Amino acid sequence: MTDALDTPVRVALVDDQPLVRAGLRMVIDSQPDLRVVVEADDGRDALRLLAGTASDVVLMDVRMPGMDGLTATRALLGDGGVAAGDPRVVVLTTFDLDEYVLDAIRAGASGFLLKDAQPEELLTAIRTVHQGDAVIAPSSTRRLMERLVTALPPEEAAGPQEALAGLTGREREVLVLMARGRSNTEIAGDLFVAEATVKTHVGRILAKLDARDRVQAVVTAYETGLVRPGS
Repeated sequence: MTDALDTPVRVALVDDQPLVRAGLRMVIDSQPDLRVVVEADDGRDALRLLAGTASDVVLMDVRMPGMDGLTATRALLGDGGVAAGDPRVVVLTTFDLDEYVLDAIRAGASGFLLKDAQPEELLTAIRTVHQGDAVIAPSSTRRLMERLVTALPPEEAAGPQEALAGLTGREREVLVLMARGRSNTEIAGDLFVAEATVKTHVGRILAKLDARDRVQAVVTAYETGLVRPGS
């Protein structure tokens, strides 16, 4: 079996600030299981480079000159995406860019990370997304998600309930706890069931909501009014 260190996670950095990219590279390249393979200073440059260099995780700034991160995320992950391989995108953001983040999540991003996050949070986020999950658990993510939905127009924040129609009562319970930032282990404890049972429920929720990952499922929970900001 190939050792994990022989196949490090390939990371792309997309940010228009050279000092930010240098700091991210230093943190990421210090880990034996991670390696920066692409650096780009705007979305257009990122698309060009990622078309020829496969990556696993893309750290994408939102506001950049030229092509912004939202447009680049859509181009990477949409139908006929230009990226080599099947990368997952983590949006880098600050609280004052809330409206852009929700659009990026809808475009297929697997999560978001505040730019002032600790290095350990950054590394955990990269590994989590690479393993097929989404960056949604930390309490800061819940607060940011609530701010995102609060900023939506009322008609959009209370979306159609049809999206939830196929969920069982238990699946709705699990989705509510997911939206509150609870991990599978914590949900299992809350509901007094095995963690494997929670994983099964989560998988069915994602399938029924046609959601790529937990982030998109949680967005649906807020948009349909199943979960309200501050609840």
